Amino acid sequence: SVMGLDPELIEIPSGEAAKSIHTCLEVVERLIQAGADRTSALIALGGGVVGDITGFIASTYMRGIPHIQIPTTLLSQVDSSIGGKTAIDLPTGKNLMGSFHQPKAVFIDLSFLQTLPEREFKSGLAEILKCGIIDDPALFAALESGAAEIARRDVDFLEKIIARTCQIKKGMVEVDETDKGMRRYLNFGHTIGHALEAESEYRLSHGESVSVGMIAAALLSARLNYLPSSEKERIAATVETLGLPHRVPDNSSTEGILSRLKVDKKKVR
Repeated sequence: SVMGLDPELIEIPSGEAAKSIHTCLEVVERLIQAGADRTSALIALGGGVVGDITGFIASTYMRGIPHIQIPTTLLSQVDSSIGGKTAIDLPTGKNLMGSFHQPKAVFIDLSFLQTLPEREFKSGLAEILKCGIIDDPALFAALESGAAEIARRDVDFLEKIIARTCQIKKGMVEVDETDKGMRRYLNFGHTIGHALEAESEYRLSHGESVSVGMIAAALLSARLNYLPSSEKERIAATVETLGLPHRVPDNSSTEGILSRLKVDKKKVR
């Protein structure tokens, strides 16, 4: 028991493929069997998939119950656990069914990161880099020069860059909770990134897809003269320094990516 409570443990499969309506229905059935009601609360202990599913179910079960986020991956600590966006994927694309449902609390424990697989760790760095690019030159510079600290997962360094990233996202969400204005800056790299991620059938992780998406967005911005070429090159160089992919995989379908872009939930006419 925890503080006199005896929580019901519900496990879900790992991976983006589990972020489906089928998984949600299975969890809801378990909640009903356990007698969960409007006084119950859900705790998401896991990475971004667990957090998204938990938040989505909490927003809809009996018209909404509270939930708490305890993110265990770097990406979920700096991004998906903060801001109240919840979603599941559909065959057509990523995060097409969801809601805004703020967690009652988010608890971040850096000790989880010491056993996180390298690929998952690097995936989270993409979201930190994104926040540095859009809002904090000092954070961007720290990632450029902090390769040694990142490689050894230095706790003091990680605490600083994670805290700063959380502050950036929290500040934007407080101004624009429902993604109508400033919060859209947090989507940098995500339009192409989400399309690429879905088209790869989630063989590319979210952070890997966003890293390619950021380079693509920077390239497009430079060609339209919105971004100096030097900054485009700086973004690409930092992505490579962090060990993240910087090119669309050769076996990707251009037509498939473009078709997914057409159903992106952020598009405007």
